[in-house]
Amino acid sequence: MNLKGVNLGNWLVLEKWMSPALFEGTTAEDEYYLPRQLSKEVYKARIGIHRAEYITERDFVAIRAMGMEAVRIPVPYFIFGDRAPFIGCVKELDKAFCWAERYGLEILIDLHTAPMGQNGFDNGGICGVCKWSQCPEEVEFVLTVLERLAERYGNREALWGIEVLNEPITKGAWKMMDVPNRYPAVDQEMAEGSAPNTLAFLRKFYEKAYERIRKFLPEEKYVVIHDGFELTAWKDFMREEKYKNVVLDTHQYLMMAEANGCGQTVEEYKAYIKEHYEKEIEEMQKYFPVICGEWCLFNSKACGHDTKGGQSVLNGVKGTDAQILTSEGKREIYRDVAEAQLAAWEKGSGYFYWSYKLLTDTVNDPGWTGWDSWDFGRCIDFGWFPSEKNDRKGGA
Repeated sequence: MNLKGVNLGNWLVLEKWMSPALFEGTTAEDEYYLPRQLSKEVYKARIGIHRAEYITERDFVAIRAMGMEAVRIPVPYFIFGDRAPFIGCVKELDKAFCWAERYGLEILIDLHTAPMGQNGFDNGGICGVCKWSQCPEEVEFVLTVLERLAERYGNREALWGIEVLNEPITKGAWKMMDVPNRYPAVDQEMAEGSAPNTLAFLRKFYEKAYERIRKFLPEEKYVVIHDGFELTAWKDFMREEKYKNVVLDTHQYLMMAEANGCGQTVEEYKAYIKEHYEKEIEEMQKYFPVICGEWCLFNSKACGHDTKGGQSVLNGVKGTDAQILTSEGKREIYRDVAEAQLAAWEKGSGYFYWSYKLLTDTVNDPGWTGWDSWDFGRCIDFGWFPSEKNDRKGGA
């Protein structure tokens, strides 16, 4: 197995930086506050239009044409429409399965958010709040969501697997990302007591999730667990015979490598990729099939300034407005880091690029130079990403 895929980020789980227009007229920084700041009618209309237009049948055709074999689809905990004021999105996921089956793609359903937050990130649904694992009733709710997803899609031809929870943060990453300051909470009282999840909790949760999902999921479909940003901590986990087709997901971004002390030159990126990504994935592949479920070409060198670990103007980090690099210079940086990362993922069982598309205007909106590399379509079109389609000169 060496799966090639792309994430459909910002479709069913919103991220403000990927689609700023959705948040216009509000001060909301995350999906939790958006429906609380818009009228019910405006929220419903805005979400309805976004979901109908952001990803369509045409995109599944395009993704297949790019040489991809699978999509990872982030879904929210309110997918079934049972957590007001949010609007469910199971009909959209139903459509995605029909498109995938028609055009020969597989789907990894990724439960991307949890009530009360599993990481405190904006993409976890609520900034600065990380208390989900401290709330037994919400842990149980998440298990019921996973159970319902497995029951509904378990026997679909396009289903590759189900990821039980995206990026539940643990101590090391909590400290490195400085979550409370990077993602300040709106309601300090709600955020009070926020803390990283423990590995002990995650192990118990993953075991329960596996049991609940496997009741409905055929053995050949995969159950995917996230490493909690501790890739090598899982060697003694799920070694028993009863655990079948469990995949370990790791997310590796160069911006996190930078936050971890990696220098901001192409040679230092490549050395870091070899020493950390490649080495650790090869090591862990002895225990699980390992996929890199999120990664991209984004790096500070191509942005022309230190992004402080991938922070943007939304975090108060002023970007560069001028295009410092030539098109060819940018292309060389991206091709180099792409090839190095792809070589690392080949030591495992596959990857999913983050993300398929981006609606941020990286040309007209100040401070977003270099962020276009988050958009897989642009990476293919500009020849930044090695593929059969673009072994040609040129670029933006």
